Amino acid sequence: MTYSQKVEALRERVADFMAAYIYPHEAELFAAPALADDRWQPLALLEEIKAKAQAVGLWNLFLPDSEFGAGLTNSEYAPLAELMGRSPFAPEAFNCSAPDTGNMEVLVRYGTPAQKGRWLQPLLGGKIRSAFAMTEPKVASSDATNIETSIVRDGDEYVIKGHKWWISGAPDPRCAIFIVMGQSDPGNADRYRRQSMILVPNPHPGVTIKRALPVFGFDDAPHGHAEVIFEQVRVPADNILLGEGRGFEIAQGRLGPGRIHHCMRSIGAAERALERMIRRLNARVAFGKRLAEQSLWRERIAQSRIMIDQARLLCLHAAHLMDTVGNKAARAEIAMIKVVAPNVACQVIDWAIQAYGGGGVADAWLSHSYAWQRSLRFADGPDEVHRDQLARMEQKAVETIDPARTGGGPDVIIADGRSGPGIWP
Repeated sequence: MTYSQKVEALRERVADFMAAYIYPHEAELFAAPALADDRWQPLALLEEIKAKAQAVGLWNLFLPDSEFGAGLTNSEYAPLAELMGRSPFAPEAFNCSAPDTGNMEVLVRYGTPAQKGRWLQPLLGGKIRSAFAMTEPKVASSDATNIETSIVRDGDEYVIKGHKWWISGAPDPRCAIFIVMGQSDPGNADRYRRQSMILVPNPHPGVTIKRALPVFGFDDAPHGHAEVIFEQVRVPADNILLGEGRGFEIAQGRLGPGRIHHCMRSIGAAERALERMIRRLNARVAFGKRLAEQSLWRERIAQSRIMIDQARLLCLHAAHLMDTVGNKAARAEIAMIKVVAPNVACQVIDWAIQAYGGGGVADAWLSHSYAWQRSLRFADGPDEVHRDQLARMEQKAVETIDPARTGGGPDVIIADGRSGPGIWP
């Protein structure tokens, strides 16, 4: 795969930086929370690495708006995000990690000058972190219209009451702002105009971080994923984003780029898993020959390459459509890659774990990557929702096609006459 000179130059710079500062320190970064007096404090070593990345201009690469970021299109950012996906520490090192990326995009697109000044600028500088509070334990939050958290106007304030969970980044002591989604007009006949999004500072009266939630046994400290209670939380009316009833619109604008960024990183994780798997198979001998010489493993290597390249091409196609016709027009392709990429990464990482044997389940990178990729099949919408959405779009599209021109009618096709020897008369 080749890219423009600008992108290739950036890829080289990102790859060189990771070779110098990320990979050599991964073992230390994985171990640091367990060795710290307080595992929820920022990793000092990662903060040093972030300062180096910012100093050399490898910072906020995800933002297409050149006023705030690198001015890259989705297609140009894709190969850079893929490289970052090779390490769980790289996205934060370049200030390109979720949920901050999506929250910064929300503030860039929909924030007022005052909101940008108070929250966007510190996020762009990596001085604070943020969280996006949408998912709730009592409803199927994959359909955002189910959200029950209330946002009620009371004079010059809004009052927020609700129960959220799986709020990534909430346990992080650097988390200074929540973007909270809730219902401000539950009686609206248009179910997509009932929701709003509002900015809630953290810490704030009425906001309680109830507990950190583990993911396959990982607490992901110091970032984490939390259960959060909003109990009669009062914020100024100016904290509303875009206006009442615009929450679903903002969510769709936020989740499109966020989903594809995850997919780009998933491809990077799959590539690294394949590379590590092959090196392990070349080094390991069983039953008198290297594992790499056994047909089963060659089949898995070949299938991994096929799946990864298919996923990458689909991801780049979706990115191209987002750049040229917009996120809404590309929603089918975004749905497809959101299903494909984590599933491909899960399978390739699973084979890599198998290649390592018992050591595979103890390997910090393999076990963490597998847990995260499996979790991505829920994050930003579960596979089933994306497949359902895609099927509906496909069904609708077929209705616009004239079957007489394509042979796509529902009739059973039965050949007339004899077509070969011994045919039943």
